[in-house]
Amino acid sequence: MISRRQTLGLFAAAAATAILPAVRPARAAASEFRIGWQKNGVLALAKRRSALEKRLADHGITVSWSEFTSGPPLLEALGAGALDFGATGDVPPLFAQAAGGQLYYVGLYKGSPAASAILVRKDSSIKTLEDLKGKKVAFKRGSSAHNVTVKVLRKAGLKPEDVEQLDLSPPDAAAAFKNGSIDAWSIWDPYLAIAEADPETGILTTAEGIVDSYSFFLANRDFTDANGQVVVDVIDELAEVGKSAQSNLDETVKELSEITGVPADVTRMTLTRKGANLGSVSTITDAAAAYQQALADEFYGLGILPKKLVTGDIVWRPKAS
Repeated sequence: MISRRQTLGLFAAAAATAILPAVRPARAAASEFRIGWQKNGVLALAKRRSALEKRLADHGITVSWSEFTSGPPLLEALGAGALDFGATGDVPPLFAQAAGGQLYYVGLYKGSPAASAILVRKDSSIKTLEDLKGKKVAFKRGSSAHNVTVKVLRKAGLKPEDVEQLDLSPPDAAAAFKNGSIDAWSIWDPYLAIAEADPETGILTTAEGIVDSYSFFLANRDFTDANGQVVVDVIDELAEVGKSAQSNLDETVKELSEITGVPADVTRMTLTRKGANLGSVSTITDAAAAYQQALADEFYGLGILPKKLVTGDIVWRPKAS
C-alpha cells in the first residue's frame, strides 16, 4: 500500500512547482527553449536524460523547464509567450484556442485509454454509470478528465448538468476524494495509479471503449514560425526517447519512479496498461486532427466552449525538406 506521505509528496511537489512563469515575449532568434512539463511520460524521461539539452546544443540553444499539475495553466503560459513548448491532454488546447492563445499543435502521443478513469469509494452507493446522476463529480475543468467525464455521462444517457461538477486540481481532488467530500473523481495517471493502489478505492469505469487517448505536444506560434527546425528536432528526439524507454521498461520504471516519487510497482502499472507505448510519438496525424475537431464541436454544442473552433487552423505541419 502507498503511504499517505508518498502520495502527498507527489502532489505537494507538483503543486509547489505549478507556478506560472514570468511572461516574456517569445524570441524570433531562439537562444533558449522553455518547456512546460507534467511529472510523467516521455517529457519527464527526456528531462531526466538531458536528451533535449544534448539535441539542441548544436543549435546553440539552452533548455529550461517549468512544472505544472495539469494542462490548462500550462497552455495559458504557452499561449501568452511564457513558454515555447509543452504537452497536455486533448481538452486544454481547445480552451487555449478559444481564449486566443498563440499556439500550434505540433506533435502527439497516443496513450492507453485505461490510464484515465472515474473513481469511487469501494463502499460507495454508486455501482453503475447511471448512479452518477445527482452526485458530486470532481475533475479539472478544461483537462482531459473533463472529456472523460462528458463521454462517460453520455454513455449513461446523462448530461453534464445531471451531476454536480466540481473544478478541482488533481492534488485538491485527491484530498477531497480521500475525505469523502466528493462522490466520484475523474483522473489520469499517475494520480489514477496512486489512488487505485488504495484498497478503499474502486474504479467505476476506465475510458476504454469510451474515449480515445490522445495527448498533444503544443508550441508557441511565434516561436514555431521562427524556429520550425527546432520543433522538428524536438519531436524527433522525444520519439527516440520514447522508443528507447519502451524497449527497456525495467529501467524506465526505475527512472520514472525516481522522478515522481511514486513506488516502482505503481509506476509499472501505468506503463503496462493495455495499449501503452511510450514510443508512439509523432507529428500530427489526420486521425488526431479529426478527433480534435469532433471534440471541439461536441464541447461547443454542450455549451462548454464559448465559441466554435476550427482546430485545423492551429495544426502545424513541418515543411517538406
